[in-house]
Amino acid sequence: MTNSKIATATHVEQIRRCFPVMRQLRTHLATEGEFVDRVFRQQKQGYHLAYLENAGEVRAVAGYRFLESLFSGKNLYVDDLVTLENDRSSGFGGQLLAWLIRQARENNCESLELDSGVQRFDAHRFYFRQRLSISSYHFRIKIEPEVKP
Repeated sequence: MTNSKIATATHVEQIRRCFPVMRQLRTHLATEGEFVDRVFRQQKQGYHLAYLENAGEVRAVAGYRFLESLFSGKNLYVDDLVTLENDRSSGFGGQLLAWLIRQARENNCESLELDSGVQRFDAHRFYFRQRLSISSYHFRIKIEPEVKP
């Protein structure tokens, strides 16, 4: 775990290196090219992609953005947080989360927030160990295109 480096992916090659890790969380992303294109589009909307590198390999990644709402004020919202499957419980996720908390503090955020799929029990245990708490439910409706006769 020593010699870990955390950086923000801004160049194509950095973003590409994050794909194998991110794909373990976002399995619907079929290709590296699709991932790179989506990251670049989202970056125009304030998305940041951070990665933790250790021994020359990307071990964990996080996608996040700074938001402000009436409900929770200014916050750092974590869209994605995942550690390479073989590296889970090695401390990389905790290092990256601690880095995100520092980013939130340095940017005068009142909180760090994230949503986690209800089926992700291992992730939930990790979040509880990191002192995160469940503060609300997240509701969703899928919007299908209107079918015209």
